[in-house]
Amino acid sequence: MSTVSTFAPAPPPASSRRWELDALRGLMLVLMTSTHLPTWFAVPAGQPFGFVSAAEGFVFLSAYMAGLVYTQRAVRDGIPAMRRAFLRRALVIYACQAACLLFLFTVIAALGMKFHQPAANNLMSFYLHAPLTGLWTGLLMIYNPPLLDILPVYIVFMLASPWILSHVLLRGWKGVMWTSLAVWAAAQFGLSRVLYDGLVAMTGLPVPFRETGSFETFAWQLLWVLGLCLGAYHARVPRDRRIVFPSWLVKAALGMAILFFVWRHLTGLEPFAQGDPLNLWFDKWHVGPLRLLDFLALVVLLLHYGDWLTRRLPRVRLLETLGAASLPVFCAHLVIVLVALAVVGESHPGRPPWFDPLMFGLSVAAMYAVARLVRMFGSGPGPGQVRRAAGRGAAAGPALGVGTRPG
Repeated sequence: MSTVSTFAPAPPPASSRRWELDALRGLMLVLMTSTHLPTWFAVPAGQPFGFVSAAEGFVFLSAYMAGLVYTQRAVRDGIPAMRRAFLRRALVIYACQAACLLFLFTVIAALGMKFHQPAANNLMSFYLHAPLTGLWTGLLMIYNPPLLDILPVYIVFMLASPWILSHVLLRGWKGVMWTSLAVWAAAQFGLSRVLYDGLVAMTGLPVPFRETGSFETFAWQLLWVLGLCLGAYHARVPRDRRIVFPSWLVKAALGMAILFFVWRHLTGLEPFAQGDPLNLWFDKWHVGPLRLLDFLALVVLLLHYGDWLTRRLPRVRLLETLGAASLPVFCAHLVIVLVALAVVGESHPGRPPWFDPLMFGLSVAAMYAVARLVRMFGSGPGPGQVRRAAGRGAAAGPALGVGTRPG
C-alpha cells in the first residue's frame, strides 16, 4: 500500500475546471503581454497591484496547480507515477523553450537585421556575437536571453518538484520550508554569483553571468515552494479542516497591500530614486524582502476573500480561455512580443496615438485564437489532469479558500 494513501480524500462528485484559477492565470498572461509589448502604456500597466508583477503571480499559480494536480496523482497512483508525470510535463515545457529559442535565433534574428531594430538585436547580443556558443548553451539553458529566461526556471522547478512532494508527503513541510527560506536569504547576498564563479573556474564556461538570465532562481524557488505547498495542502485537507487566518493577520495584510499599492502608483515602478540602494529591498529579480512581504500580503487577501470574490465577480470568459491553455498562450505571447520588437521596435512619440492600443488588442486577440485552437484540438497542457484534480478537490471547497469568510 502506498504511504500516501491514507491522505486520500473521499471521492466527490464530478466537477468541471476551476474557472477562477484559469481566470487568474489568464489575467497574469494579459498583464505580462501589456508589460512586454513595446507600447507607451507598458510601464504604467506594469505591477498594477503594488510592487508585485504578473511573473510572481504566474509562477505561484503554476506551482499551486502543480501541487494540487500532482499530489492527487501521488495519492491515486503512487509517488513513482507522480514523478513520471512531472518529468513528462517538464519535457513539454523544454520543447516549448527550445522552439522559442530557435525562433529567436532564426526568424527574429533575420527580422532584426532587416529592419535594424536595436530592441530586437539587444535581446540576442551574445548569440549574434558567438552564434555557436549561444546555440548550444541556450539549448542547455545556461544562456537565457531576456524574455526567454522564465521557462528555464520553470523547468528546473518542475524537475525538483517531484522530489520535494515525495519528501513532504512522507515527512511534512517543515524541513522543506526552512530550507527554501534559507536558500532565498542566501540568494539576497549573491549565492548565484558565487556558484557561477566557481563553475567558471572549474569549466571555463564562456557565457557571461549577465547572460544567464535575469531571474535569480535561488530566490524565486521560495515562491514556487510556497505555491507547491498550498496546492498540496488543498489537495489533502478538506475545507472545514483548513487553517483559518486570524482577523489581525487579514487586517495587517490589507493595510500592507494598500500601502504598497498607493506607494507604487505615487512613485512608479521603483519605490525610491533610481540608483538608491534601498530599491534592492523591492528588487524583482531577487524577490527582495519587502517585495516578498507585499506578495504574501496579496496572497493572504486572495485566500481570505477568494470565496467571496468568486461568488460576486463576473466571469470573464476571455481570461478563462487564456488561462486554460496557459503554456501555449505564454509561448504565443513571446512570439508576438519578439515579432513586434523586431518589426516596429520600441514605442516612440512619433507613432499615431491609436497604434499601440491597436497592437495590444490584436495581440490579445491572437493569444485568444491560440487558446481556442488548443481547446478545439485538445492539445492543451494536461486539461484532463486539471479537471480530475479539480473534481477530487471539489469536496474540499474552492481552490483558493483556506476556511475563512469575509467578516
